[in-house]
Amino acid sequence: MMPPEAPAHEPGTTPPAVSVCLQTLNKRSDFLRAARARRQGTRSMMVQALDRGDEDPAIRVGFTCSKKVGNAVARNRAKRRLREAARAVLPEAGREGWDYVLIGRAEVTASRPFEALKDDLRFALSRLHETEK
Repeated sequence: MMPPEAPAHEPGTTPPAVSVCLQTLNKRSDFLRAARARRQGTRSMMVQALDRGDEDPAIRVGFTCSKKVGNAVARNRAKRRLREAARAVLPEAGREGWDYVLIGRAEVTASRPFEALKDDLRFALSRLHETEK
């Protein structure tokens, strides 16, 4: 039995982890700055949003799950689901120049139907952006 072929990409480059138009937050200071900004809770996640106010048009996103979510397997599963929801929703509903942090909730993020997870993210983004006006 032959394994499936890997998708082709330029040698020496790696495919993007989240999306072409999304960048991931890596520095702790970026997460802390977003934690002091706006937040909106939903049934399956907490979303923190920060307008960076700089000239960079990129949408940046970070993911986190505390140990309350479960063991490492459960936390990684919840983060994978959040990452996929962000990949699907943020390019259309997110705003350029903003940082978003998606925080998983115990037992709900990993078990909620994926369409409902995406709807929760859309709802949170709409509420976060309507309070800005």
